[in-house]
Amino acid sequence: MKFFLVTYCLIVFSVLGIGQELSTKPYPERTFIPSFIHSAKQVSIDLNGTWMATVKERNAGWKNIQVPGEWTMQGFQVEEGETLIYQKALSIPEDWKGLPIKLRFDGVSSFAKIKINGQVVKEHEGGFVVFEADITAYLNFRQDTLEVEVQALTISDKLGCISQYAVHTVGGILRKVSLFTAAPVYLQQFNYQVSLLNNNKTAQLALSSSIMGDITGKNCQLRFRLRTKEGKVVADQTVRAESKQNQPGRLNAELVIRSPKLWNPEKPYLYKLELELILDGKKIAAYQQPVGLREVKIAGSRLLVNGSPVKLKGVNRHAVHPLSGRSVSAALDRKDAVLFKEANCNYIRTSHYPPTEEFLEAADELGLFVESEAALCWIQHHASPIWRWWKYDDQQFLPYMLQANIENVMAGRLHPSVILWSLGNESRWSPLWEKVNAAVKSLDLTRPTVFHDQCWGGFNNAGSKADIANYHYPGSNGPLTTDTDTISRPTLFGEYAHLATYNRRELVADPGVRSFYGPLLRRYVDSMYAHPGNLGGAIWSGIDDIFHLPDGRILGYGPWGPLDGWRRKKPEYWGMKKAYSPLRIEAPNWSTVSAGTLQLKLENRFDFTSLKNCRVELWLDEQQQLIQPDIAPGAKGLLTFAVNPTVKLIQVKLYDPSGFLAEWEQFHSPQQEFTTQHKLVPLSYRQTPASIQVKQGDVYYSISKSTGIITGAWKNGRQVWKEGPVFTVVPMDNYDGGKPNVAGETYQNDIYPAKIYNQYPLFADSLQLNETAEGITVSFYINFQQSAGHQSYQFTRDGKCITSYAINYNGKDSIPYQYGLLVKLAPDFKELSWKRVGEFSSYPEDDIARLSGKASAGAGLAADSEIPGKEPAGLWKDDRNQGGTNDFRATKSNIREVALEMPGLCAVKVIGRGQQASRTWHQDSSIHWLVADYWNTGSEPFYGSPFTEGRIRISRKQLKGSTVFIIE
Repeated sequence: MKFFLVTYCLIVFSVLGIGQELSTKPYPERTFIPSFIHSAKQVSIDLNGTWMATVKERNAGWKNIQVPGEWTMQGFQVEEGETLIYQKALSIPEDWKGLPIKLRFDGVSSFAKIKINGQVVKEHEGGFVVFEADITAYLNFRQDTLEVEVQALTISDKLGCISQYAVHTVGGILRKVSLFTAAPVYLQQFNYQVSLLNNNKTAQLALSSSIMGDITGKNCQLRFRLRTKEGKVVADQTVRAESKQNQPGRLNAELVIRSPKLWNPEKPYLYKLELELILDGKKIAAYQQPVGLREVKIAGSRLLVNGSPVKLKGVNRHAVHPLSGRSVSAALDRKDAVLFKEANCNYIRTSHYPPTEEFLEAADELGLFVESEAALCWIQHHASPIWRWWKYDDQQFLPYMLQANIENVMAGRLHPSVILWSLGNESRWSPLWEKVNAAVKSLDLTRPTVFHDQCWGGFNNAGSKADIANYHYPGSNGPLTTDTDTISRPTLFGEYAHLATYNRRELVADPGVRSFYGPLLRRYVDSMYAHPGNLGGAIWSGIDDIFHLPDGRILGYGPWGPLDGWRRKKPEYWGMKKAYSPLRIEAPNWSTVSAGTLQLKLENRFDFTSLKNCRVELWLDEQQQLIQPDIAPGAKGLLTFAVNPTVKLIQVKLYDPSGFLAEWEQFHSPQQEFTTQHKLVPLSYRQTPASIQVKQGDVYYSISKSTGIITGAWKNGRQVWKEGPVFTVVPMDNYDGGKPNVAGETYQNDIYPAKIYNQYPLFADSLQLNETAEGITVSFYINFQQSAGHQSYQFTRDGKCITSYAINYNGKDSIPYQYGLLVKLAPDFKELSWKRVGEFSSYPEDDIARLSGKASAGAGLAADSEIPGKEPAGLWKDDRNQGGTNDFRATKSNIREVALEMPGLCAVKVIGRGQQASRTWHQDSSIHWLVADYWNTGSEPFYGSPFTEGRIRISRKQLKGSTVFIIE
């Protein structure tokens, strides 16, 4: 393993005690890029676009490559130890001569050597962080050539598990590259810090910067002017730089703002700071910086922002796109921020590396808290096998651990959205981490530190001293209820409520598993609100981690996000939005409504905003009125309205201060359930030695006496169903595809659904046939291979076939996912419609769990779970495999009525009681339809409580159920 030395800008870490050599390493350069300099028309040049590249060791010729971008995702194969050379011609503006000229790289993975005209300018180790190179002395201003030699899989990649995590080599210039100039005297290491005083009535803005360039004997001044969004100047100050011989000058200033407008995620107010650098009375440069006035403190077990306790409602976000990998565009960065904001998230953990500048700018503007994480992952964790060889507390790793964190802080500290520094992910605390924590605190005392270990129990708990305690994947009946209120630090669930992903075969068979997530997540979030010491958490994860490699392979951890890789919303997105809603509304008491009074019990879960400052709409049937609930952040209230006693539908809609719909609840008046009246039809039967034949109007059924199963049904001579209903057990299925792996990175294309079969009937006996005024009943005692029991069919005179069972189950699948009755229909029954009782009162129109809707099985069924390299054209619900579309084959729970239709010819209906589930799919040239009397949330192995609740064992137990079928 090759280890590369790192360089920093000078500062002393005497508090670290890590030796003289390390303690005098300087910090990385961070030049404040000006918006104007007096001697140049253009300040910066974007170097993104088409470059040339070649593998150094192969002499294979030059090819085009896009910057930024991963080389693997562009078809370049660069082996460990090999070097990809990037090359680009530079055209330096004539008026830049005599000025400092620098390159800025926002992220190169993982080792870069920068050359100008063949001369080495700088080396840098570490991806996903910004670094600069001063190229002034290396330019000839004629035919300047920039070369960047890049190696992947070096020490920073290993310490961050960057390529291991992505299941392919993550190499290349991943983030933007820019060329810029500055005035002969310029600012570097600019920073600001905010203090709030007098109960937030006053803000102090402490400003500091180094002055680079020779100012000896000169009058160097910096004017600071702070403006509101509207352009009003609220603070104005000019200070003179102080300098010592052979040392950079220093500027320090303090602005005082009266009655400040504070930044928080609900009202992300940004001031505009204007700076003018004045040398001997002449303005030589100007700078601009957005400023958010906010303060972060810890008070006991609470995290306070601007003096108010906050609850973090967030997700973990990987930077990922199926076609570009870990290199994503600025537009996609912003789109992610918008999508998560509109899902009621107020917090993003940037797992497991620092975010881009563009993402932080979006978070600042839109209002999102950010936990910025250094690119260090699984140091002494079973998921990274390198630690079976390396020693996690070896001092040789300390420089790289320090660099990863220092560069993270330097890149993000000007952003008000960043409120937490994460030192690393799922690693074991050691004296090295203690020194890293001290280094981060010496750089920035205004933000707490987090270390992602486990703060309770025996696993991965080595006594972290970070400011925030952390726990991953607690159940709602674990540390949440027993420990969060007893620890002295705020407790963050850095990863929790893992979405289903490793039960891969089950997910491609039944996308409805995803719809069960949201209601349970809301229960989990409600329990977090009951514990003040719990800071909140970040769902794992935010976006599907899937890579479409140019050779046709699809790799990654898979579909673990509420958003897929293409940024389409999956069912968990709405569940997350509902769970993180800033408003909780209790269902109204309809007895008071019928008396003319509506009472609404509301809970305001905003941290900073009163409900009276939001748009809240109350809808009574079709009439809308705006209401202004005077309910403070974190408080509850009761609203009373006079209403028409005949109102049938009450809706409440809350809009976030930024304008999007944050909550929508609707309440229907309880109505007497009327049984649908069907016309009476002639009913008769006849027996043969082999079967019982029932004629019900124009529908004809044939029942086998040997098996007790309906072997077919016909309407007007056309076959409707082929077999059933038959008792069926669908087993739990957490099969992940079987791909060799270290830590679950088993996603691949061509994972096919497991076929589902009913219980195999061996023979039937104890036939009973009765005809009454209600209809004809046929019952058997059926012996299956793994069970036995009674099954009966009641054919009523109003067209129903009521199938009931009481089965003693002795099969091997003792923990089921679902059980109930399975019927096999003709393949032309491809149109599904339903009405159901929802776990939520409202759903989007494109959600597979919507309360009513229609779905098509889809024509031309695809064989693959994904088509490599091709972005889907439609909605997620319309994706399909050989079983049908996601919408068609997803379990619909709590059904009232479900129908499968052969368009224009006939339909089969199930009349439910709101206590059954319906699931349909295409298999073996038939449409299979399972009406389940039991179902649970699926087999995801990462699930804990409450997501595992409801699982049962059925071996040697009697299972009962009944379903009403109608053929129309």
